[in-house]
Order: sequence, then C-alpha cells, then structure tokens
Amino acid sequence: MARINDNFLKLKAGYLFPEIGRRVGAYTDANPDGAAKLIKCGIGDVTEALPEAVRDAMNKAVDELGNRDTFRGYGPEQGYDFLRNAVADNYYSDLPVTADDIFISDGSKCDTGNVLDIFAANGSNKIAVTDPVYPVYVDTNVMIGNTGEGDEDGRYEGLVYLSCTAENNFVPAIPEEKVDIIYLCYPNNPTGASATREQLTAWVEYANANDAIILYDAAYEAFIQDPEVPRSIYEIEGAEKCALEFRSFSKNGGFTGVRCGFIAIPETVTGADADGNRVSIKSLWSRRTSTKFNGASYPVQRGAEAIFSDAGKAQVAALVEHYMSNAALLSEACKEIGLSVFGGENAPYVWVACPAGLTSWDMFDKMLTEANVVITPGSGFGAAGEGYFRISAFNSRENVIEVCKRLKTYLK
Repeated sequence: MARINDNFLKLKAGYLFPEIGRRVGAYTDANPDGAAKLIKCGIGDVTEALPEAVRDAMNKAVDELGNRDTFRGYGPEQGYDFLRNAVADNYYSDLPVTADDIFISDGSKCDTGNVLDIFAANGSNKIAVTDPVYPVYVDTNVMIGNTGEGDEDGRYEGLVYLSCTAENNFVPAIPEEKVDIIYLCYPNNPTGASATREQLTAWVEYANANDAIILYDAAYEAFIQDPEVPRSIYEIEGAEKCALEFRSFSKNGGFTGVRCGFIAIPETVTGADADGNRVSIKSLWSRRTSTKFNGASYPVQRGAEAIFSDAGKAQVAALVEHYMSNAALLSEACKEIGLSVFGGENAPYVWVACPAGLTSWDMFDKMLTEANVVITPGSGFGAAGEGYFRISAFNSRENVIEVCKRLKTYLK
C-alpha cells in the first residue's frame, strides 16, 4: 500500500484563492447576467501588459534559441550571472549582499514554501507567523509536518501566531517566548501595512539574540512610496546574520504569468545541525536548488534583466504609479462611505473593516451578489483577519472607477 502524507489531511479547506474561484464560478453559472458585469478585485493578479523593454528582451532571447549558434540548453540552476549581477547592482549595491548570494527562481511563492526543505521539520523548530497571514506560509508548514491539528478558526497547534491589529498598525509585537523561524512580509500582504525602520530593527535584534532566522518576504517593495520605509531587511544592521529575503518580479514587472523571482541568502546566515555545529544556510539552499530545480528559463531571465534597463525602469515606474493610483481611489471611496481603511499607501492592497454586523465571508457574498465585485475575505488570511476584507488595486483604471461607484452604491 502506498502511504500518503497525512499532513495534507490537516488542511481545513482548499487554498483561499481556488475557494474564491469556486464560489465565483458557482455564482456566475447561476447568474449569467451578473457574470457579464463581474469585476475581480480579489486575487492580486496584475492586469496591465508586460513592459515593452521586457517583451523586446524576451523576443530577442527566443530568437537566440532559434539559432544553433546562439542556442542555450540547461542554464545554471542558481540563475544566469547577467541577472544575478543586475539584481545585486540595482537592489543591494550598498548592502551586505553580493551576486553570489542571489538565487533566481520561478517566483517567491515557490521559494517561501520550498525553503522549508532545508530546515528540520516535525516540531524541531518553533515557527512564528503573523495573523492575518499570506496562506502559503501556514499551509506549507502544515504540509511538511510542522504543526498539529487546526481549530475552527484555522489556527494550527505548534505555530506561534503574532497578532496584527489596527491597534498595532498591523505590525506585531516581539514575542515574549523564543522562536526559531519568523515569517515577516512588508509591505504586507494582505493588510497593505508597512514596517518602520525601528520596528524591523527590533525584529533583527530579537532574531540575533535568540539565534532565530527571519524569512522576509519583500515581494511588494517596489510599491513603497515613503522614502523612510526600508525596502530591504538588509538595510537593518545585523540582518545579514539572521535573514533571508524573498523578492518577485510578478507585481512590479507584471510577471505573474511569466514567473521569475529570487531569494537572497548572505553567507553569514547559519543554522545548527543535530550536534550544534553551525551550517551555512546558503550552502544548503544551493544544494537543494541544484538537486530539485533546473532554473528559470533563459528568455524569462533576459526579460527580468530588462527591468533594470533605463527603459525598463521607466516602464515599471509607470506600472507602479498606475496601481498605486488605483489604490488611492479605492481607499478614498471606502472612506467616503464611512468605512475604516488601512493600507493602500505603500502597497497595492486596501484593507477595509467590514460594515457592522457583517463577517468577512458575508461581505464577500454581498459584494459578489449585489455589486458584482470580487473581493477577498479577511478571514481567509487567518483568524485575526475576520471582520476585514481586502481589495486589490491590480486592475484597469476603468474598472477601478466602476468599483468605486459600486462601493458607494451598495455600501453607503
């Protein structure tokens, strides 16, 4: 008999966004008229075309593959030097990260799940996650066996939940207990909150004092508007000893369907083996990458490289401005009808308190059936997300203006 991984059975429901898709599908099947007017502001998927510089670079790369003299087969699993150097030069030139610390991947969602391969499982590490939280962080820990059973609110035994509320501006307090691995995401998905330099400094100091590792998801750093907000965890002194940073080209460069991202791991980040010997985390990730991954495709990496060209930078800046202007419009519309609004200033997500008497899924159903707008229920991101909903600013300006009108019509 082939035994399955029983940890998958602990998962209480389908992954959040497929569940949203299922509910939307059921509604549109039953209401074809509503389907025609439906506007999706749920999943954080980009809508605007790939930048021209990226398209040109990818087309050129495809042409190279069509010529035997310039054809390329297997590339380096860690990524081509041209992209690793571009990342290091543009993101980390004044920080303690080199091109050799960069590992190109097919996206940060994959990296944040796959990184668990190199850490001991089955309760060997005490793991802290924010609440609300990007579901991948929790679900992958459940799948690998790092948790016990989940309760009715979706919280799993064995995880340390760091509550993020309006009172703490959705940046959690340092835990009183010792933890070994800490997931942080800023600018935050789903709340749109950003962490100050002082707050991140406190986390880095805690991690170094407790021999912990921070898994820092900076997928939305391109959307930071406030120059005082750190764009990288490595801007904080000592982070090169305790933090891994995940980044993506999905949102700033429109790569959600193209797939490319990277993880930065300085040589100075270490963990301990069973005997207490220090081991380079970077060496373990390199070994894992070489064994399980053949690298992002050559045309995709050339496209990502083009983001750092002068034309690419200008085109990406225009995309960021477009989405952040959408966020401002959505925020203002919600405020006009008296809702409490968070985020939307340094991230393309608007986090909104539900009207009195409505749960997160009540709000989802109301918006779907009455306004024909898909939002994301806050409870899908964890127990602390109950009573909130998320609106994604990734959409056309026309659609966002229409969503604002519908919000004012159906929620006033």
